[in-house]
Amino acid sequence: MNVYCSKGHENPPGCRFCLHCGEKLDAAIGGIQPGQTLGDRYLIVRQLGQGGFGRTYLAEDINRFRELCVLKEFSPQVQTAYVLKKAEELFQREATVLYKLQHPQIPRFRELFRSNFDGKEYLFLVQDYVEGQTYRSLLDERLKKGLRFTESEVIQLLLQILPVLEYIHSLGVIHRDISPDNLMLRKPTQTLPYQAGTQGGLNPYSGGTEEGLPVLIDFGGVKQVAAVVVSQYYQPNAGAVTPPATLLGKFGYAPPEQMQTGLVEPHSDLYALAATALVLLTGKQPSELIDDYTLAWQWRREINLSPTLGAVLDKMLSPVPQQRYQSAREVLQALNPSPAPVPNPPTTATLAVAPSSPHSPTSPTPPYGKPLARLHTLPTSPPPHPPTSPSPTWWTPEKIILVFLLLTTSAVVAVWGANTLLSSRFDDGSDGSTSQPTPTFSPTQQPLAPLAKYSPEERARKERLRDRRQRLGIDENFYLSLVNQVFWENNPSLERRSLTDEAADAQLRAQWDKTAEQLLQKLTVLSSESRQKLGTYGGGDRDRWKVEVNKLNVSSRALYDLGDAAFFQQFPEQERKNFIDQPIGQVWHAFVADKLSAILARSAFQKINFDPNTTTKTVSGNLKSSAGKVFIADLRQNQLMEVNLAANPQILWSIYSPTGKYLFLEDSKKRSWSGELPESGFYEFVVVSRTSQPLSYQLTLNVENPTPTPSPTPTDTPTPDETPPPTPTDTPTPDETPPPTPEPTSTP
Repeated sequence: MNVYCSKGHENPPGCRFCLHCGEKLDAAIGGIQPGQTLGDRYLIVRQLGQGGFGRTYLAEDINRFRELCVLKEFSPQVQTAYVLKKAEELFQREATVLYKLQHPQIPRFRELFRSNFDGKEYLFLVQDYVEGQTYRSLLDERLKKGLRFTESEVIQLLLQILPVLEYIHSLGVIHRDISPDNLMLRKPTQTLPYQAGTQGGLNPYSGGTEEGLPVLIDFGGVKQVAAVVVSQYYQPNAGAVTPPATLLGKFGYAPPEQMQTGLVEPHSDLYALAATALVLLTGKQPSELIDDYTLAWQWRREINLSPTLGAVLDKMLSPVPQQRYQSAREVLQALNPSPAPVPNPPTTATLAVAPSSPHSPTSPTPPYGKPLARLHTLPTSPPPHPPTSPSPTWWTPEKIILVFLLLTTSAVVAVWGANTLLSSRFDDGSDGSTSQPTPTFSPTQQPLAPLAKYSPEERARKERLRDRRQRLGIDENFYLSLVNQVFWENNPSLERRSLTDEAADAQLRAQWDKTAEQLLQKLTVLSSESRQKLGTYGGGDRDRWKVEVNKLNVSSRALYDLGDAAFFQQFPEQERKNFIDQPIGQVWHAFVADKLSAILARSAFQKINFDPNTTTKTVSGNLKSSAGKVFIADLRQNQLMEVNLAANPQILWSIYSPTGKYLFLEDSKKRSWSGELPESGFYEFVVVSRTSQPLSYQLTLNVENPTPTPSPTPTDTPTPDETPPPTPTDTPTPDETPPPTPEPTSTP
């Protein structure tokens, strides 16, 4: 059974150190494995992490349409009736608190449940799964490029997370453990980089509610419950005596009094948030910013900030609790005393403009689907007004008489005008019916239709594109972002400038429309279901796909091979590029989703069964345009195997071992392989076509003493999906097979 380190990396059985990060695995052996189901409801997808009191798992809720969720385990080392009973009582109390937290930037609590697995009792807290990256991960990515978070980005983070703290504090809840590890940037669930503007174009100002917002995770209350249980186990005779406060929090982030006494207040969270902000700004750990002798923060030797933000952070980090801000509202008021007005979006943009150059050192490329927000400059506090004495009243008797005369004259004129208007209405008919005159407006005052400024030919062209997109069921926002990406790649000299509605840009608009037409044609080969999901695919989908194919003893690597063949047939220019987090990456996901359906339907999957007393098996067939098929065979270690493929050179094939540890052939044009098998299990043979023409193939296996398989149907026991670690630029979850594109030669 595979083992995992505390970061969730998957390793083959018997490993003493993690092959990904080097962590010692003695303490990490065990745990609930992917593919197992708890309580007939939660299907474990993978392990997310491991702490002092248990592990955290990503799971599918079978009873809720296979929604992804997070299971937080409490598995005490001491398994006694007292410990389990006390833990359940305290966890129930904590669950009641978590259930009250209903906020879009806090993972929703689902339930508390107890489960017996392999003779061991487990308690689980179940919460919604948040797809995204922690700010620790985002910072690490930037540090590799020599970048850090900018002041404007940190101000934006503070303005977005402080209302969340104000909310939980109003309910009497203290987080206790704020740090870059416990703040996540939610990945957009839908591709909404810009709002739709004029026909065929975009508006660079986008709105959004929950997408791209920071999320507060991993409340310390759960850890506190676990710590209290352990402390009370070792003091079972304490009776009703209140146990000492539990010391929780990370050194440098938690204020000194929290680390010393365990007592927390709302300002404790504000201290930790300020420490988090300085870590993001400087790229340094708190221990590198705190003086060893005075314990004072020395961040100014690392970075220069605006006076307002610097003063706010200093007050949040005051060593004296009474001198800090006492509420999140006070910090918000200090940061943003007079919000700047929101700029009006332009109305003439045809092609979206990126917020900044992708190579700008101060604005790293944001995650796909959500550009970095435009931030206003931090306002400074206005100078106080000097006290003034009351001024004498303006109303004198003479002025009162004058105002009365003016009002009387105005009333007389109004009555006369009304009579004149009424009489004119009846001049055209004796029966008293009104004759409505036709109003006239200046053409410049009348709103123009989105396509009114275009020529009849261009209007017709854009309408055809719109109608075809709608027939294909493709989301407009995703469609616009995809066309923009490909158009910019084809026209790098434009440097992502706007296209206007003027005649000077007519030729470029025609190129944009041609790009859109070509893309829509390529998307027609996808199933309608996959097209409708474009813009919503993410790591959660890849996790689900992995579980599905593992049930057939197929790896996600083989699944991706089939998806690659179809995707690169349509988009050969994307080979060797890192596209997974770009709009075009959504198209790759759609192709893989269709190949998954083909595997599950058995049209792209077959198990090779050897007849009794035979050593040779041949399978053959035809591959349609850019199609593929996965074959598996249950073989044993030390068997001798010879395999041959008779096929056109445009058919490539791969051979994978059961755990993925051994790679015999990959996308190869060689036509034979032979050797001794290094391990037992299901070997995979993947054949794919890289041409638009249908081609035939014949695959022959010759195996010494093969193990006969009595049933032609695949077993339901999944083979571990052992796949290589992801490339540094892909950032999928650690145990996930990365998308098959290698790391690019240059950072985009």
